[in-house]
Amino acid sequence: MAVVASVATGAATTGTAHASAVRPARPIQDATLWREFTASPLTHPQIPFVGRAGYRAGSGLPRRGGRDLVIDVVRDHGARPDGSADAAAAINRAIAAAGERGGGTVTIPAGTYRIDDVIRIGHSDVVVRGAGSGATTLYATRSLTELIGVYGSRYGGDKSSWSWAGGLIWLCPKDRWASLTDAIRAREWPFEGWTGNRRDAWRTLAVPAPARRGDRTVTVADARNLRPGRLVLLRLADHTGHTLLQHMAGDGAGARAYAWADKTKLTSYVPYEWPVRVAGVRGRRITLERPLPLDLRPEWDPRLTTLVTPLTGSGVEGLTLEAAEKPQAPHLLDQGINGLAFQCAYDCWADDVTVRHVDNGFGLIGASACTLRRTKVEGRGAHHPYYCREGSHDNLVEDFTIAARTTPAPAGTQLHGINVEGLSSYNVWSRGRMETGTFDSHRGMPFANVRTDITVNNDGVHGGDASAGPLFGARFTHWNIRVTNERAGLMKIDGLAPYGATVGINEVREFGQIDVPDFPGDLHARLEAYGSPATVRPANLYEAQRGVRLR
Repeated sequence: MAVVASVATGAATTGTAHASAVRPARPIQDATLWREFTASPLTHPQIPFVGRAGYRAGSGLPRRGGRDLVIDVVRDHGARPDGSADAAAAINRAIAAAGERGGGTVTIPAGTYRIDDVIRIGHSDVVVRGAGSGATTLYATRSLTELIGVYGSRYGGDKSSWSWAGGLIWLCPKDRWASLTDAIRAREWPFEGWTGNRRDAWRTLAVPAPARRGDRTVTVADARNLRPGRLVLLRLADHTGHTLLQHMAGDGAGARAYAWADKTKLTSYVPYEWPVRVAGVRGRRITLERPLPLDLRPEWDPRLTTLVTPLTGSGVEGLTLEAAEKPQAPHLLDQGINGLAFQCAYDCWADDVTVRHVDNGFGLIGASACTLRRTKVEGRGAHHPYYCREGSHDNLVEDFTIAARTTPAPAGTQLHGINVEGLSSYNVWSRGRMETGTFDSHRGMPFANVRTDITVNNDGVHGGDASAGPLFGARFTHWNIRVTNERAGLMKIDGLAPYGATVGINEVREFGQIDVPDFPGDLHARLEAYGSPATVRPANLYEAQRGVRLR
């Protein structure tokens, strides 16, 4: 496969939503790591290739007006735009009607709509569209605990899983949502991803031959079950010596020396499950929509398998979800006053959506290839403004804002920020403004993720059980990060992240929560343009990688 890398990246501040106004003290020039990356973009040891993250491999969200069926919740289903009566039933009827007819757009005109139930998007190719986040408001009156029930943790204890799951607008395949909520009501705390509540809802489609990270074409023994356009799951099981986890951590001496066996929460995340669409089939040669995220080695029993019926092509646009304001709950006891959740969703999106007064803002839970664009979390303060977990991959969060909280944080609460955990990989956070929060790598060894072109007041903390293992796996990259309060924690990661990179960050210092590396010895991490983010070119790593053409 030939790779052509674009190097016309522009000046450091070009196209940057929140670029520093300070004139750079040094000349703007291409970063050394960028020049290295363009020479080997799919196999670079520190920088992951994320240029195909997001909806339809980052090709842009669908244009408005492309769907024939349009259902108006006021005109066609009697929803009241003055907040005087529950509108959830009318909105859900409209969504179901569009879904049952093969897809369509559900419009919610300007106004305030009281919702006393979850808004459920369970059919593919359904778009819920308001008149704009400043014009259409859904006012939520009840929590997920009230609507569905108590949701305990599958790992025991008295934690509430609503602290990291579910949404008052919930995009999840209809049957998968039913199985999840049935299990919650039965107090049989489920796994939440692509292979069902017990991770057994899959069957083998094909067995690929050994391959390398970055390959887009694999050879299978029998391709009869594969066709272009089919969504499949790459499944990798760990070896008894934990060599798969070592590989995710960079295959270095530190990973080999690490004590994996007692990290029971981390090992429960394996097998690694990566959804991908088949782009082409030629004999036994299969071309994938995205490059392989990891090597395929026989010891990991690599398989292309089925997965639960996914939600695809659905989105939420142009509205605000506002919850009745209540004090933030103590840490890990959230009642589920949550915003949007994308679960078992692929090629879905949110655009121009604000959530207000929520426990948890925008969730990616076993979700892949989704785009969150022009989103905002505001109000009384959230636990996880953004969270990405349960093996979520290849997602794009761009032009996002976490606003300063409007009320002081109650005692016993925590604020994280932009969270990633649970072996989630190849996700991107781009062009962000964080007036509060942190880069919450929440253990569970997320790897190959990128945060780029972000201004942050670094006042949050990370979470994560010790049993969930390392904070970072390999190829975690922070690129052009402007830390307004100069706190180093989780921003400057050259002393924490194995085979990671910190490029273009202002001078910072350690205070508050201070971490030590999980892996012993040389981390093989890189630091460049420290103290001079305005000199970094390209200014936005994701946008520059969009110019790398694969063929």
